[in-house]
Amino acid sequence: MLRALIWDVDGTLAETEEQGHRSAFNQAFAEQGQPWHWDEARYGGLLAITGGKERLLHAWQQTDPVAAAAPEAAQQVAHLHARKTAIYLERVKNGAVVLRPGVGRLLRQARQQDVLLAIATTTTPANVRGLLTATLGASSLSWFACIAAGDQVARKKPSPDVYQRVLQTLGLPADDCLAIEDSAVGAESARAAGLAVLITRSRYTRADALPPVLADLDGLGEPGEPARGRVFDLSDGQPWQGVVDVDGLRHWQRLALAAAARGR
Repeated sequence: MLRALIWDVDGTLAETEEQGHRSAFNQAFAEQGQPWHWDEARYGGLLAITGGKERLLHAWQQTDPVAAAAPEAAQQVAHLHARKTAIYLERVKNGAVVLRPGVGRLLRQARQQDVLLAIATTTTPANVRGLLTATLGASSLSWFACIAAGDQVARKKPSPDVYQRVLQTLGLPADDCLAIEDSAVGAESARAAGLAVLITRSRYTRADALPPVLADLDGLGEPGEPARGRVFDLSDGQPWQGVVDVDGLRHWQRLALAAAARGR
């Protein structure tokens, strides 16, 4: 039984990396007098490091390892990341970041069919609240039975910690839930927690080499604008196009669970 959908945020709910985060980092760098600028290619490579503060420190270690190892480096990273977050949230508030096609539709449909919603992300709680409020309204925060974000767990994705926290909070087994992600790192995290995964690739994850997933799509689709990709419920991957809905997810999950049971 499909009882909960657990959503990633950045790249999954919205193209936040390109519409908000990258430009916010660059503005913060310029304001703080840092000689850094992350173009699309550079930022795409850095996304292998999950967590904004971790990403900042990693980039700094690559360019100036001595300065990055100084006692005050952690405080400088935290200050720079806080400013970046403020810039990002202002852009979200002003409508610069929008939900990906099909996201709002599937969220509302899940609620109508009594499927629980949850979030498992490496971004900060403030970023999650800002995005949901700006795109779906303040009341949308109550749609989610659990929002596990940022530094609420010891290890970030690809560790399963954040998904394990969500499952514990929901009180549900992994077989009753489905993760929706956009990246290989996110898929590895969800799978390590025992979850089946639907991938909706985003701008920066089109070339990701994925672990086994339920479906590998380019989005969720809308009427007249179908999503495309491959579904792995019965074979090595059948071409598919259409609109992802709750009934379809239930069908794919049942087939995947049956296949897994036969393989045990």
